[in-house]
Amino acid sequence: MGATQNPQQAQKTAERLGAAPKRAAPQRRPDEPSFQELFHAWLESHRASLVDSLRRLARQPVGSFFTCLVIAIALALPMGLALLLNNLERLGGSWQSAAQISVYLKLDASDADGERLREEIAGMPDVAAAEWISREQALAQFQAQSGLGQALKDLPENPLPGSVLVTPREIDKVALEMLRQRLAELPKVDQVQLDLLWVERLGAILKLGDRFVFGLALLLVLALLLVIGNTIRLHIENRRSEIEVIKLVGGTDGYVRRPFLYMGALYGLGAGLLAWAVLAYSLDWLNGAVVRLAGLYGSDFALAGVPTADGLSLVLGAVLLGYIGAWLAVARHLSELAPK
Repeated sequence: MGATQNPQQAQKTAERLGAAPKRAAPQRRPDEPSFQELFHAWLESHRASLVDSLRRLARQPVGSFFTCLVIAIALALPMGLALLLNNLERLGGSWQSAAQISVYLKLDASDADGERLREEIAGMPDVAAAEWISREQALAQFQAQSGLGQALKDLPENPLPGSVLVTPREIDKVALEMLRQRLAELPKVDQVQLDLLWVERLGAILKLGDRFVFGLALLLVLALLLVIGNTIRLHIENRRSEIEVIKLVGGTDGYVRRPFLYMGALYGLGAGLLAWAVLAYSLDWLNGAVVRLAGLYGSDFALAGVPTADGLSLVLGAVLLGYIGAWLAVARHLSELAPK
């Protein structure tokens, strides 16, 4: 008998021997595009949409500029207030002085005791700085400020105690109260004085400012979404017939949406750059008056400009805001553009 086997018998023999049958790899059809071709087409589609959006904005330079300017002013308002609050917080030296804790020592405490106490207080984690004021220094300061120099000189002895002025690291009511109690338990300490009412008022003012900026920013963001959405809606209406033809020949929603998303992002980019420029110019213009006012009080305080990180965040946020506004506008009207 011959050793020839049919294909089915050969396959069964191979399975008994444990050899898995080899399957041919799927062949790509000649007319099917490769991944590289598909990726290149995707990039070309995005490039064409971006160029088309830039061209359409360039055809209306005045309208595009004023649209970006309106958005920029709305963006600059909360950002400017936030920067002003940050500049006010840079006056931490004077605010911390208002929240200083005065540690009065007993009258029998010597200067050496005061210096040791100052070093111990300065080493605490909640303390930013500590200054020792001797009894003689306290008397000299009181004579200069009160105008009773001659009367104080006639006193038989110095009635003022030595003290340590403590500057806390954090202006917080609970933390300051805990620090005051710790200082009151130190040796040679007679009295610890802290004006918590002023600290509460200061904290309330700062929180009020933060909430006001947050609320204003939220309202303006909603308004900007409406502005950008209405602007994109006008562009959609101007291209309604073109979009209907594109959808009639099989254009996808993503293909129709893409140019308007780029347009919204471009509006946001222009508005973000304009807002950055407006803030920089406004702070520089206001800084002259601030410097003159601070000079009258013997201070060298000056407003800081727009930090680069904040400026970049502003531009990126504006681009994202424009993108979201355009997406919402197109999503709302896309169903209306279907060919009938």
